[in-house]
Amino acid sequence: MGVGKVLLLMRNNKLIMDNLNYLQGFGNEFATEALPGTLPLAQNSPQQVPSGLYAEQLSGTAFTMTRANNRRSWLYRILPSVVHDNFGPYHHNLLKSAPFSEEFATPNQLRWQPLPYSVGVTTFIDSLITFAGQGHVGAHEGAAIHLYAANHSMTDQYFYNADGELLIVPEEGGLRFHTEMGLIDVIPGEIAVIPRGIKFKVNLHAEKARGYVLENYGQPLQLPELGILGANALAHPRHFLTPVAAFEDTKHPCILLAKYQGKLFQAQLASSPLNVVAWHGNYAPYKYDLRLFNTINTVSFDHPDPSIFTVLTSPSQYQGIANVDFVIFPARWIVAEHTFRPPYYHRNIMSEYMGLIYGAYDAKSDGFVPGGGSLHNCMSPHGPDSQAFQTGMSQALNPQYLADTLAFMFESRSVWLPTVYAAQSPLLQKDYHRCWQSLPRLFPG
Repeated sequence: MGVGKVLLLMRNNKLIMDNLNYLQGFGNEFATEALPGTLPLAQNSPQQVPSGLYAEQLSGTAFTMTRANNRRSWLYRILPSVVHDNFGPYHHNLLKSAPFSEEFATPNQLRWQPLPYSVGVTTFIDSLITFAGQGHVGAHEGAAIHLYAANHSMTDQYFYNADGELLIVPEEGGLRFHTEMGLIDVIPGEIAVIPRGIKFKVNLHAEKARGYVLENYGQPLQLPELGILGANALAHPRHFLTPVAAFEDTKHPCILLAKYQGKLFQAQLASSPLNVVAWHGNYAPYKYDLRLFNTINTVSFDHPDPSIFTVLTSPSQYQGIANVDFVIFPARWIVAEHTFRPPYYHRNIMSEYMGLIYGAYDAKSDGFVPGGGSLHNCMSPHGPDSQAFQTGMSQALNPQYLADTLAFMFESRSVWLPTVYAAQSPLLQKDYHRCWQSLPRLFPG
């Protein structure tokens, strides 16, 4: 695989070579080439591209999107993406897509044990199991929640998703994403985002890897507005890392998988589709280290709303209401006085799927473990279990640091509809509701 360097385009059109492993920034214009002199400068699609490459534009938004939100990249590749055989069906019974109609939503609180590993050879794509979703892929709205438990790397198999972008949250084991734009490595505590349409394969760092995937059908994920929080809160753009150009120039057959309108297809290719030698633009995969998140918390009283822990958001057509948010609950100081520090009991219009990457979540003393998940849909009451309530009521309110913990939430304006697998799985904790039933009656009447 050829791996290149970052090119910074200056106003005087001079090229400055940089040895960064990753391009830094979020939503900015990038330029990178794996072979010197292959990136055109004067125009995007000249009559003859250097080194005999083909120019191909990849657009992740409508052409007429506002300049600030327009996402597209120019790829200069050995062969264009149109070089493939016809697609045929690829069977994957547990990977589902919107619209979801298998199961009716329930007002009950749901919680699952971690996904077990298969005894057979299972790659990242083949291991994906859909737990819930909502919206419609054809209308570009909504999202789906998948879990993966892989034990084998993808070799001569590649994948792209025409239905949405993928946000990958590792819980166990690291992953290397070989993408059209280059290489991205992620470990637990980091996330990777593969935008809609970008081809990739996934290799495992070790013998197995497990985690969560958000498939976002809606507007691309972006940083939330900061408003009165100011310039330096939450996730900072400079900490989002995008790969430099790297390409595979193989000449043996391989398989390209595609997810299109909820179904999987496969086509034969004569060589690797990861043949992009140079690229520039602002539509590319990226990673982020969640430990760099600048947590905002109360220093007076009351538990803050989880919205202040938002890392990325996919906006809807309604201002202030997200298609889906990615929210984290990282290690942090808790110093609020004269208040109940754990999350308060609440019912809300947003629907919440939670997962745990490592450690323990402060509102659940038992049963919510790394790799597991819980679902509290619109207006379903939830909050600290009985033990967490007793601890929150009795503990001395000294400054406390919640260490070695990282939970997250996929929060949406729409109700998450469980799949048949999720609703009937032996992983479902049928006694989850009992964690609140021993809450004492404290009212003296």
